[in-house]
Amino acid sequence: MFPQKLNDPRAFEIAKAMLDGFNRHYRLFRGTSAEAKKRFEQADWHGQQLAQRERIEFYDKRVDETVASLEERFQTSQLAMEVWQQVKLHYIGLLVDHHQPELAETFFNSVCTRILHHSYFNNAFIFVRPAVSTEYIENDEPAAKPTFRAYYPTRQNLRETLRRIVTNFQLDIEFEDLGRDIDHVMNAMQGQISEGRWRTNFQIQVLSSLFFRNKAAYIVGKIINGFQETAFALPILHGETGMLYIDTVLFGEDDLLMLFSFARAYFMVDMEVPSAFVAFLRSMMPRKPRSEIYSAIGLQKQGKNLFYRDFLYHLRHSSDKFRIAPGIKGMVMLVFDLPSFPFVFKVIKDFYPAQKDTSRELIKSKYLLVKQHDRVGRMADTLEYSNVAFPRYRFGEELLAELRHFCPSLLDESGTEDLVLRHVYIERRMIPLNIYLQEASPEQMEHAVIEYGNAIKDLVAANIFPGDMLWKNFGITRHGKVVFYDYDEIEYLTDCNFRYVPQPRNEEEEMSGEIWYKVGPRDVFPETFAPFLLGHPGVRELFMRHHADLLDAAFWQQHKARIQAGYVHDVFPYESHKRFYAKAAPQPQQPLPAVDGAALIAASHHDLSVQ
Repeated sequence: MFPQKLNDPRAFEIAKAMLDGFNRHYRLFRGTSAEAKKRFEQADWHGQQLAQRERIEFYDKRVDETVASLEERFQTSQLAMEVWQQVKLHYIGLLVDHHQPELAETFFNSVCTRILHHSYFNNAFIFVRPAVSTEYIENDEPAAKPTFRAYYPTRQNLRETLRRIVTNFQLDIEFEDLGRDIDHVMNAMQGQISEGRWRTNFQIQVLSSLFFRNKAAYIVGKIINGFQETAFALPILHGETGMLYIDTVLFGEDDLLMLFSFARAYFMVDMEVPSAFVAFLRSMMPRKPRSEIYSAIGLQKQGKNLFYRDFLYHLRHSSDKFRIAPGIKGMVMLVFDLPSFPFVFKVIKDFYPAQKDTSRELIKSKYLLVKQHDRVGRMADTLEYSNVAFPRYRFGEELLAELRHFCPSLLDESGTEDLVLRHVYIERRMIPLNIYLQEASPEQMEHAVIEYGNAIKDLVAANIFPGDMLWKNFGITRHGKVVFYDYDEIEYLTDCNFRYVPQPRNEEEEMSGEIWYKVGPRDVFPETFAPFLLGHPGVRELFMRHHADLLDAAFWQQHKARIQAGYVHDVFPYESHKRFYAKAAPQPQQPLPAVDGAALIAASHHDLSVQ
C-alpha cells in the first residue's frame, strides 16, 4: 500500500532528478536522430554508421550518470522503501504533461533496478504497468510540426500533391528528375486505389519526419480511400551524379513489415512524441507488436520493456512448458523455448568443447557487435536481459537438468516458486534452415538455397563474416527470408584473411593427414566450405548454379578490399524487381573447386565441421 502522505522532502527532489536524467537522455537521443538528415544530405555514410553505434549506448550511459548523481546527492542505496514509494508518486505527477511519459517510466525502472535489489523488481516501487496514458499526446506548441500531415488530392492534382509531399521534407540536395520519379509513383499508386474509385474521404497521410537507415531516407505514410487503408513507403537514394532519386514505392503491410524487420538496424527518426509515431505505424502494421515498433525506431529499451510485459501476460494466459529447442544443440549456447510463444531463449554455457576457443565475455562482445552493426535484414535482433524470473513449474525435468549441467553459474533456484536466469538472450523463433531443407519441396529448396547465399552476400556487404556457415545457424522467417542467428563466431570481414589452399609441393604433402602449411588464427579458406555445406546432391546443384562464387577466395578478397577502401554497399529491404531503375546483376556460375584432405582439416580449424 502507498502511504497516504508524501512527507519526505527528499522524495520530490529525487523524482525531479530522475526525470532530469531522462530528459537529458532523450534530448541527446533526439538530437543525433535529427542530425541524420544532414548526414544523409552530405552522403556521410560512415558518420551515419558511427552515430548508429553511439546512439545505442546513450541510454545506459544516462542511467549510470543518474544513478551516480542520486547516490552522491541523496545516498539512495540507504533510503527506506517508503521513500521510494513517495518518489514514484511524485514522478507520476511530473509526467502528466510530458511528451514521452512511457519512455520516462522505463528510465525510472532502469534507475531503480540499478539501486534496489532485484527482489523488488515486480512490486510497487517501479512501473510494472504504465501509469500515464500515451493516448492522443501531441506537441501543441505553436511552432511544432504535427506527427503526420494529411493531403487531400483530386484526380487532377495528384501529381502536384505527390511532388509537394516529397518537397515538404526540404532536403538540401536536388533530385535528378523528380517529375520522372513522381510519374512512376503515381502510376504505381493508381493501381492501389480500390476499383479505381476515389471515395469522399480520399487522403494521403504522411509522417512528418523522414526515416533514415543505411544509405536511404524513407517517406512513410498511408492512403485512405473509403474503408481501405494502404500503407506505403518511398525510399530516397543518392544517384551516381550525387543527386537524389526515388528508388521505388512499397505498398501494404507485408512490404512495411520487411522494411521494419527485426533483422534490420534501427531507424534514425526525429520524434517529439514517439507514442504517436508508434500508433501511426501500428495502424499500418497491426500484426507487428508495439515492442518491435519501438525497437525499430531506435527506442530498444522501451521495446525490451514492452516485450517483457507481453511475455508476462502470455505466461499468465498459457499453460504449456518450456522445452529444449528443436534442432541440433549448440556448442556454446543452451537454447530453449515455449511452444506457444514465438521466441527462443539463449543462455551461454559455463564450459565449451575444446575446439571452441572462446569465453563468456567474448561471446557477449559478439552479440553486442551485432546490436550495434547494420544487420542488413540478415541478423536477428537480440533482447538481452539480466535476472529474469521464470515460474519453476513451467520447466520440464529434462530442461532443468540441462540448465543445471551446462549453466549452473547463471541459474538461481533459491526461490520456492521461481527460478532466475542471471543472463539470457531472447530472439525471434525461426525454422532452422537445415530442418526446413529436409522437408522442403524442390521449389522451396531452390528458394532457400538462393536466400542462403544472398544472406551471406548481404552480410559480406555489411563487413560481416559469419564464421560458422552451417545451415543450422540460419533460420527462415515467415516471409521466406533467410536470417543468421548464431553469433559466437562472427568477425568483421576486414579482420579476416581469405586464402586459397596452397598446392602440395610433393607427394608427401599431398598424402599428409595433417595440415602441412601455416594457418593463422583468422585465415579462412572458402574453397573448403563445400564438403560441409553441399553434401546433399540437390543442394549442391542449386548452390553451384546460384552461389558458386562463395567458394572462391577472390570473391571475399574483392569485397574486403572495397570495404577497406571506404565503400559502403547499398543493401535494399525489398526485392530488386520492385526498383524503378536498377536491376540486380545475375550471379556468375563457376566450377566447383577441387578439395583435398588437407583442406578438410583446415576447414575444421574454422569450425565448419558438421555438428
